[in-house]
Amino acid sequence: MRELSLNILDIAQNSISAGASLITVEVLENTKEHTLFIGIYDNGCGMSEEQVKSVVDPFYTTRTTRKVGMGIPLFKMAAEMTGGEFSIESRLSEGTRVKALFKTDSVDYTPLGDVASTVVMLVTMNTDRDFVYRRSVNGREFALDTRELKNILGDVPLGDYEVSEWIKEYIKENTDELYGGAQNENS
Repeated sequence: MRELSLNILDIAQNSISAGASLITVEVLENTKEHTLFIGIYDNGCGMSEEQVKSVVDPFYTTRTTRKVGMGIPLFKMAAEMTGGEFSIESRLSEGTRVKALFKTDSVDYTPLGDVASTVVMLVTMNTDRDFVYRRSVNGREFALDTRELKNILGDVPLGDYEVSEWIKEYIKENTDELYGGAQNENS
């Protein structure tokens, strides 16, 4: 995939397919150490030990619409090509935790991409789920939690156009603040 945000979207979609009601996405950057950590955690149905071992194989998938599953293997490869690390932990009936560490100064580093749009799409297209998005740069962070938004908005759906535009702008403004001003989200 050309952007890590697309990997996040793919893995979060796996979480949704696994019946998760809460999905957390963390994007934690340390510019001094040239690292980017991405974690996607869910409370879905989880996987057996055998499934966890198989999920990094591009020729393994639980989908019935196609015979290969490239999301996890490509995410793993993208991290490891930079000299980073990848791990996946899962327990049946408890959920799954996918973690990847990227070395951002590597020539093989895949750009992060438009995470704001990815999060907005996940939130507004899956209003029956809850999402937590946590973004950090050099220890400064902000978070967006749809449970809090739903509490504030009451009957106004997260899929409402004005709400989705507000969420995108909220993420953009807070991301810019983490970088000390205007920031290109495609870095």
